[in-house]
This record gives sequence, C-alpha cells and structure tokens, in this order.
Amino acid sequence: MTLTDDARERDAAIPDLDWRVFPAGTVRDHFSAPSGRLARVGLGSGARGRVVLFPGVTGSKEDFTLMLPLLAEAGYRVEAYDLAGQYESRDAGPENLDPPRARYDYPLFINDLTAVLESGPRAHVLGYSFAGLVSQLIVAARPELFSSLTLLSTPPATGQVFRGVKRIGRFSSLAGPRSGASLMLWGIRNNLNRVPPQRIAFVRERFALTRRESVDHIVGLMMRMPDVADAVRAASVPTLVATGAHDLWPTEQYLSYAQSIGAQVAVYETGHSPCETAPHQLVRDMLAMFAEIDGPMDR
Repeated sequence: MTLTDDARERDAAIPDLDWRVFPAGTVRDHFSAPSGRLARVGLGSGARGRVVLFPGVTGSKEDFTLMLPLLAEAGYRVEAYDLAGQYESRDAGPENLDPPRARYDYPLFINDLTAVLESGPRAHVLGYSFAGLVSQLIVAARPELFSSLTLLSTPPATGQVFRGVKRIGRFSSLAGPRSGASLMLWGIRNNLNRVPPQRIAFVRERFALTRRESVDHIVGLMMRMPDVADAVRAASVPTLVATGAHDLWPTEQYLSYAQSIGAQVAVYETGHSPCETAPHQLVRDMLAMFAEIDGPMDR
C-alpha cells in the first residue's frame, strides 16, 4: 500500500497551502449534467477502478486536493466535482432543467449525481456532508452504480438532520432554511473553525461565486431528509461512515447510524473536514475497504 501507519503523522505535518493548486497531471474539465455543466477534476490511471468524490454545501472539488494523489497513486481514477450552484458549477441550476424549475431540490441533485455515475464504470463513491445524504438516496434506488460508499461527515440522521447538532441542535427547528444558511455562512466566513490563512482565503473566494439561493435551498433539503436507512442497509453496498471526533454531530450518533445501515466506522481526532485535516488516515481506511472489494494491491 502507498499509505502506511504513519498516516496520523503525515496529516499532522500538512502545511498551510494553496488549495486551488491540484497535483501534477490533474485534468480540469466539465461534465454535462441535467442541471448544467459541473466543474470537474480527474487524476489517475484507473487500473484498479474509479473513485468519485462529491463535496457538500458551500464546498467544492478543492476540498479533496490532498486526497486525489493518494487515491491515484493506489491505481484509481479519481474524479471530483462541484455541485450545481456551488463555486465553478454556479451556472448549473433548476432553471436549466426541462421543464425549468424554481428551486434546487432532491431530484436535481439525485439526477445530476446519477448521471455522473452512469457516465463511467461502477465507482467507489464518497459523499461529503450533504452529498452523503444524496448518495444514500441514490444507493437506495440504484445500488448497482456503487462499488462502495463512504459517508464523510454526513449528518447521521433523517428528517430534520440539524436537530442532533451539538449544543444548538434543539433550537434548529426555530430557524428557517435562509436563517440557518445565514448562520452557517457567518460561522464559515468568520473562521470559527480557525482554519489556516490560505484555506480561509480560498473559502471566502469560493463564496463570491457560489449562488446564495443554492445554499438556502440545500439547507432546506437537509431539514427534510427522507428516511432511507433500511433501503441503504438492504442494498448491501459496502459502506464506511467517517467523521471527526469534534464534528458538529456527536460521535455516538454516528456510531448508532452506522449500525442502522450496516456500515463500518472511522473516527479521526479532527472536526467536520477530515478530507482537509486527516486525508492520509481517511484514504488509508477507504483503501482498506476497497481492498476487500477489488482485492489486495500489489506491494
């Protein structure tokens, strides 16, 4: 394997870096989805298969900058996308659908992500936060598209998923989607998570392109996530629930939800974004799951 048990030390040594700079050999292009053109990056030979990485609300493909070379070095073709309305996919949206619609809704994201998965061989899929909710909806209907599923910091709940957030979850029902989105954006812009200078600079730059209505609508969707836990478990797609010990939702909720869908669990000593702060540990655990499906890698 490329990654060894020094993964934690390698994560601890990650410097402040320019998140817009992808590894050498990365190809940037666009994918034509039902809602419009989704910005995409790709890296790797694909000798061992395909990995698709979907970011969450206010996120982008750059959230996976440190994961791309690790997965590519392991022999996979790795693709990462910006969701409709987000960053460089800002022009993708409900107005482009046939017939046009007024809002970003679950069918829009389900159809976009399904089109991505249908465009190539069956994939190992990572859904980060909101994208993990959408990925579960797709698994419930189209499990044959997945070699495996990694739910990264995906809310471990259905219905109004914010109700389980630490400390303030019990008040979440008092805020509508726009108020909830405003609170989220305020916290990120003001760097309450204390991310390094170049990271917060990139995040603020990304906000300038992301469509505010897409954030509002996604927060609203997260307040009414359909319960597909039984269907996800019945799909029997190998699944990893990965999160940080200091995530928004308590670890106990992740453990309980993972059990309900029959998933493995990995918890890292970090927050909501292990793809940024613990990529070596996260990829190590993903590759271990992949090896159970694709067979061991040559050493």
